[in-house]
Amino acid sequence: MFALNFLLRRITQGLVIVVLVTLLIFTLLRVVPGDPVRIMLGPMVAPSVMEETAQKLGLRDPILVQFGRYIGNVLHGELGRSFIRNAQGGSTGGSRGGNTFDTENRAPVAELIANTLPYSLLLGAVAVLFAVLVSFPVGIAAGLYSGRWPDRLSLYSSSILVSLPNVWLGIVLILFLSAKTGWLPAIGYKGPAYAILPAIVLAIELAPVMIRSIAVSVANNLQDGYVTVGEVRGIPRWRMITHHVFRNSAIPLLNLFGIQIVGMLLGSLFVVEYIFNYPGVGLLMINAVFQRDFPIIQAIAMLCSTVLVCVNIAVDFTATNIDRRLQY
Repeated sequence: MFALNFLLRRITQGLVIVVLVTLLIFTLLRVVPGDPVRIMLGPMVAPSVMEETAQKLGLRDPILVQFGRYIGNVLHGELGRSFIRNAQGGSTGGSRGGNTFDTENRAPVAELIANTLPYSLLLGAVAVLFAVLVSFPVGIAAGLYSGRWPDRLSLYSSSILVSLPNVWLGIVLILFLSAKTGWLPAIGYKGPAYAILPAIVLAIELAPVMIRSIAVSVANNLQDGYVTVGEVRGIPRWRMITHHVFRNSAIPLLNLFGIQIVGMLLGSLFVVEYIFNYPGVGLLMINAVFQRDFPIIQAIAMLCSTVLVCVNIAVDFTATNIDRRLQY
């Protein structure tokens, strides 16, 4: 009964959040200066043709009317068509004037996202894997030996890593690991190896937050009274750590993964993919922002907010099953 009530309540809250985020992005795109129709048709198009195209696309309707129409299309599984990209995926906005504009010849946004999403999923998975492989051993050691050299070493290394801008770091890694040595490919995508270098950049950004969170969580649980009581009752310390300390440390770590890590990953993904010209959702989003391609921007923003909401629901549900006290 609790699980059903929890899921219904959180799904309802999540839908409200996704709609509000989509409405905010939808509104901001239409109130900032600049007309996407001019980019679509080119600077030399006649004002009458530009206005006719804007009317045809519904861009002159009130914002709430446009938003209602957009949500209705989304509920029917239609994310719209790109303003700039043609059905083959190439950018053709304004290349040959207004007479060649054809809405039906524009690429479906859902198809563009579906084509780029696997690349971003691969990059994100490799980045999280790298970050976990480094963060868990270092963070656990720092938590178990709080105040001693493993803790100080993790603190200093985390402080250095967290201060490295991902733009600068990406350029440096491209220079030394690709251009100078040729160890790893850097630009574009021709196979899974092309995901390693951008994944390292993402992992270096994620690792410091994970290390400190793991260290603090483990150290706090070691100082809790139940550890002392367990040792007094004759339970070996290693058993207390593996069966109780690590379990109780998992709840704040779940919140970390659900909110901070996924949020940081989504935010950094756009920049890193642009730096490495990696053909994922992030690069698609950045190019859409430059070209004011409203349908793509709206769809990706809605997708990102939906992912965050779903991950947050999953994390909260898992946490309540680990610690039953959170249900009350």
